[in-house]
Amino acid sequence: MESNEPPPAARQTARPNEGTYTVEPTSKHVYTFILLHGLSSNGEKFGKELLETGKTSAGKTLPDLLPGARFIFPTAKRRRSSAFGRKKLTQWFDITRLPDPEYRKEVQLQGLAESAVEIREFLRREIEVAGIPPANIVLGGLSQGFAMSLSVLLTLEYPLGCYFGISGYLPYQKDIEEAIRGEDASDDNMDDDNPFAEPGDDSPPKDPAVRAFEFERDLICIDAPQNPVEDRSQTAAATPIFLGHGDLDEKVPYQLGEAAARTMRAAGYNVEWKLYPGLGHWYRIPDEIDDIVEFIGKHVGWELAKT
Repeated sequence: MESNEPPPAARQTARPNEGTYTVEPTSKHVYTFILLHGLSSNGEKFGKELLETGKTSAGKTLPDLLPGARFIFPTAKRRRSSAFGRKKLTQWFDITRLPDPEYRKEVQLQGLAESAVEIREFLRREIEVAGIPPANIVLGGLSQGFAMSLSVLLTLEYPLGCYFGISGYLPYQKDIEEAIRGEDASDDNMDDDNPFAEPGDDSPPKDPAVRAFEFERDLICIDAPQNPVEDRSQTAAATPIFLGHGDLDEKVPYQLGEAAARTMRAAGYNVEWKLYPGLGHWYRIPDEIDDIVEFIGKHVGWELAKT
């Protein structure tokens, strides 16, 4: 494996090591998890709790089952919170009302754009420096970490091994659905006023995955790829997704998670949605950990240590 050199100067806008909690593999490094914490938490707090208490019904943790996995838990930048009286909190992006991310959603954009650069840099380093293929990388998060990581997934030019999100939502979910349906800019309405429109252009409609990809990259200011993306294989659409939510979640109502699942399916993703009765804003032990482990084994095909 190559040495872990710092990124070149052109990439210094990302913060790949600052405040990051990393648990190294106990055997040869073949897998990487990049998991994002929720609002006002941090990488170490979330990481330690998940890896130490998140046990399966057999009493096994994720490091027990995947000794070849590196677990990376980044920490978000401290930003002023509109939801909490402008107090500075660790958050991937600002939000005005936790149960209603549609309200004044424009305040989310700066943080979404800044944090996307950072998370994409973590992915780049694992792929290009550590030599881990995208198929051996899991991305995910809890609450706002779910929201941030799912937004990043939509911008990727390649699929990952899998994604899992807990008790979260998809920012700009309704806008993404409209973009997928082509309602953001109808060709019928635009061509009459477009001096560059060519008559008789009967090009086939874009794949929903490509529409979601283009919309999300434009939304959070990620440059277009050098080569035009024309096919779903050039997006992350082949990434299997697991989304879990408690039906008693008061911070992020489960309907928001359900809507995220619906939108990702509309974009062509394979999504497994699981609602946990009687659960609030957290993950259920051992049920949800069992489900995540089963999902990884079923969809990614990784060999798990004997339970």
